[in-house]
Amino acid sequence: MSDRDRTRADAVYAALLERQGEQWVQPRVERTARLLEYLDDPQRTYRVIHVTGTNGKTSTSRMIESLVRAHGLRTGLFTSPHLERFTERIMIDGEPVADAAVADAWAEIAPFVDLVDAELAAAGDAPLTFFELLTALAFVTFADAPIDVLVLEVGMGGAWDSTNTADGDVAVFTPIDLDHADRLGDTIAEIAAVKAGIIKDAAAVVSARQEPVAEAALRAAAAERGATIAFEGAEFALAQQRLAVGGQLISVRGLAGVYDDEYLPIYGAHQAFNAALAIAAVESLIGGAAQAIPGDVLAEGLAQSTSPGRLQLVGVNPTVIVDAAHNPHGARALVSALAESFDFDEWGVVLGVLGDKDAAGIVAELAPVAAHVFATAPDSERASDADALADLAEAQDLRTTVHEDLAAAAEAARAWAAASDRRAVVIAGSVLLAGEALTLADAQDWKSGWEA
Repeated sequence: MSDRDRTRADAVYAALLERQGEQWVQPRVERTARLLEYLDDPQRTYRVIHVTGTNGKTSTSRMIESLVRAHGLRTGLFTSPHLERFTERIMIDGEPVADAAVADAWAEIAPFVDLVDAELAAAGDAPLTFFELLTALAFVTFADAPIDVLVLEVGMGGAWDSTNTADGDVAVFTPIDLDHADRLGDTIAEIAAVKAGIIKDAAAVVSARQEPVAEAALRAAAAERGATIAFEGAEFALAQQRLAVGGQLISVRGLAGVYDDEYLPIYGAHQAFNAALAIAAVESLIGGAAQAIPGDVLAEGLAQSTSPGRLQLVGVNPTVIVDAAHNPHGARALVSALAESFDFDEWGVVLGVLGDKDAAGIVAELAPVAAHVFATAPDSERASDADALADLAEAQDLRTTVHEDLAAAAEAARAWAAASDRRAVVIAGSVLLAGEALTLADAQDWKSGWEA
């Protein structure tokens, strides 16, 4: 990677940031489709596994990509948001896209962006947004690579998300819960109906266990589009999960085979369920759910699976875990995973939440394990005020202190934990905060241990 290429790629990101932010969404998938039409529909040049849900999308997507790559196929992976640098969102064969590739792709689409923006302005509509352009940029980058299979994570919702311009051969649903209610609907049934919009005609659908109303919405959409559908617990299942050094051993009854005592180098029972879902998705794409994944391929794919920012160990002496839990469902999974996978008496929780999230719900879920809350805020204009977050924690009778930024909160938390070998720290509440934590942990070398 040359300095020139990095500068070019950084200029692409700067141009994207001048657009309406990725939280600005409208049900207008046809705008992205118009841009892609000018570009000769690059998203139709490879097979697609499309992933949506409320929690676990990124982890499941990464596991699917690793399993597909283990088959010897060239893969693309599109996820959001990023933790440290935007090229993480566009992965080719398990690595962030090269700066030169993303800059070249931008040069390819830029003239057509101006054309579509002009059409939108003439129609009285807003210009293409950050996420709409990022999606198109990714599709072009993957076509130029070229790749065989794209694992595509939805940005928000499903039906009108800009990623839905791709035709998913397989539609994957992680657990659906309440999130983004102001945009997706006030009930799980309404949200599920929006997410079900990614199901394409004659596609294969695999889903985690869902609330009955969500399951009904998915089944109805699949029936309407002539798609097959399989649910975890019925057509496939996580049969067993037990702790192992550095992760866990899982046994899965797949759609086409039974896989016993497979090693997954990621903590958390919820990640075991994500792995079962990933296996079913790959069985559906490769072999039409009638061909088991070869043992050596499965072992390699799972062993190479990673989930940055999800139950990630970033510090020792004291132990520091980073998790991107940013809603009550994610916080609940985090609490369970801490109890299952680690042996500590007290957890210090460094907590920072964005203003559009259910901060009260997150705090309530974390309360059972939080011996001390170190309230702070992600480095974002959308961050929830740290003092307001502290008020929520104190309302749960939690010991709480307020810190101006993550660095100050983390230093205080690590000092608190270093006072006893029965204490540890978890940093959670926001994907942005998780990304900041990874950068800070690396810069300060938390794995070398605490130095007062």
